[in-house]
Amino acid sequence: MNGSRCGIYSLVAGLLLLGGVSFGETPEQRDERMEWWREARFGMFIHWGVYAVPAGEWNGKPVKGIAEWIQSKAPITAAEYEPLKDVFNPVQYDAVNWVQLAKNAGMKYIVITSKHHDGFCLWDSAETDWDIASTPYKRDLLKPLADACEKHGIKLCFYHSIMDWKHPDYGVKKPWRGNFDNPEPDMDAYTAYMKAQLKELLTGYGDIGVLWFDGEWEKAWTSERGADLDDYLRAIQPSIIINNRVDKGRKGMAGMNKAGDFRGDFGTPEQEIPHNGFPGVDWESCMTMNKSWGYKASDHNWKSTEQLIRNLVDIASKGGNYLLNIGPTAEGLIPAPSVERLNEMGEWMKLNGPSIHGTSASPLPALDWGRCTMKKTGEKTTLYLHVFQWPENGELMVPGLRAASEALSATWLADGSKAEVLTGPESVAISLPKQAPDAIDTVIELNISGPYEIVHP
Repeated sequence: MNGSRCGIYSLVAGLLLLGGVSFGETPEQRDERMEWWREARFGMFIHWGVYAVPAGEWNGKPVKGIAEWIQSKAPITAAEYEPLKDVFNPVQYDAVNWVQLAKNAGMKYIVITSKHHDGFCLWDSAETDWDIASTPYKRDLLKPLADACEKHGIKLCFYHSIMDWKHPDYGVKKPWRGNFDNPEPDMDAYTAYMKAQLKELLTGYGDIGVLWFDGEWEKAWTSERGADLDDYLRAIQPSIIINNRVDKGRKGMAGMNKAGDFRGDFGTPEQEIPHNGFPGVDWESCMTMNKSWGYKASDHNWKSTEQLIRNLVDIASKGGNYLLNIGPTAEGLIPAPSVERLNEMGEWMKLNGPSIHGTSASPLPALDWGRCTMKKTGEKTTLYLHVFQWPENGELMVPGLRAASEALSATWLADGSKAEVLTGPESVAISLPKQAPDAIDTVIELNISGPYEIVHP
């Protein structure tokens, strides 16, 4: 729920994550750099690679866990895993279709796995043959996506794994990894390799919105290496936004910084929505539609469209972004249940997008009927009231709001028709019809044109 916006943990996290202003930019410059990302609120995550070929099975048997971790979970030796490149052939890949699907869903950016933990690259890298150029498909998968994003006004962003199970110099050895027979892995050499690949990504595909790192938790990666990499990348594209996993400050799935001075522009809660958000902090919850990030043929545990829409609203109401994942097949197709849900979310967003894009966290106390998002334009404040549970008494109470009646007006966001505002000495309410126009989330736009006060219990 929206609830209290305070607490020691949130305050400390906010001070730490806002440390980006100390890395050679003013607060105003940081705000300018982060502006598009804060306005977006909704993006598409794409997990795709050779792990889509086994699709969660190995030698005819299901492997527990998420599909993109199959090499580790099975486990599968590097020698056994490498032939997947000989059969990965996504001939049905249609980058324009993917971008249009994201745009129609109301998403503003796409984050695709340029390289996941298995080290396989979706572009033709000069640094390795463990890439798309060595497959039957041969062609770069990122360039057509970059072109389609530019054409349709979507920000292209790259996920990139710091951990690499294939590279001989990555500094953690396990029997199934590609460096197991290397007696002394050289992390300096590996870091140089990673920098060279990231330079390819930042110089070959136009302006990149975000570099979304992962796999930073093993001891081979240090905070010093993270800070150095952060500086290196910002020198190539100064406007780039980089998540907090470039460094060592992430606190598990909560995704926020531990105590200390760590790099990163935003926190990364994973598969969860923080109860009260993180006031004053940029953050983004990445979540799946089913269980697995990469394509897993046996994973049919799909979230409903209702849950996905309400997740989006819940996150926006707490000042965060929602990065919603799809896992394409080895042929390059987005699973039909993902397409269906994104299309249904898009229908809702066509009517209610203004209540998500460009909004900030709710100023109201906890709401028992739904959520609230807010916009401020000069002297005008707009509260978007997202009603999940329809009040039976025909009135939607807006707790804690104190404003003069002449300063208040309300409309039904979906069609722009007027809604009746009821005011008392210490209360504001909206008169409701008997049934909710939208059973998932009916949005009322409450405009405040004068001074007002929010009173918390």
